[in-house]
Amino acid sequence: MTWINTLSGKHFSFTDTDAETISIEDIAGALSNLCRFTGHVQDFYSVAQHSMYVSRLVPPEMALEALLHDAAEAYCGDVSSPLKAFLPDYQVIEHRVDQFIRDKFNLPAAMSAQVKRADLIMLATERRDFDMDDETPWLVLEGIECADFMIYPLTPRQARVQFLQRYNELKKTI
Repeated sequence: MTWINTLSGKHFSFTDTDAETISIEDIAGALSNLCRFTGHVQDFYSVAQHSMYVSRLVPPEMALEALLHDAAEAYCGDVSSPLKAFLPDYQVIEHRVDQFIRDKFNLPAAMSAQVKRADLIMLATERRDFDMDDETPWLVLEGIECADFMIYPLTPRQARVQFLQRYNELKKTI
């Protein structure tokens, strides 16, 4: 089998990807059920909530790209960056899925520098707010400041609803 069932009942194929099988509802639902840091946090904190924060840290014209910057994880799962480095075949598939999503939602072909920086700001903020700072250097965060707000984790249902609200808010401005 080379496909998965999505929340909406579609079959998403990894070998024969069709843009019609990609939906914002499936993305929101899956990302709201995926925990950041492969679940190694005291309280459940979803990729959907993380993505909403990233979308608020960039200029308005980049907010949709930021909201969907991890959307491929809705179909491929959230593999931690250290593990992903050992999985080149996975990286190829994830990149392909990301490209289909970028095409479907008319996003730039590659992640913009502003979205990447906002993603790192959120990583630094998550490290602070989820008490992951054991003073081990995270080189990727050198020179990156935390956001000026605290993170309060949402339930998966809350994150899904807020993700879809944010998407609908952004679609109105495009």
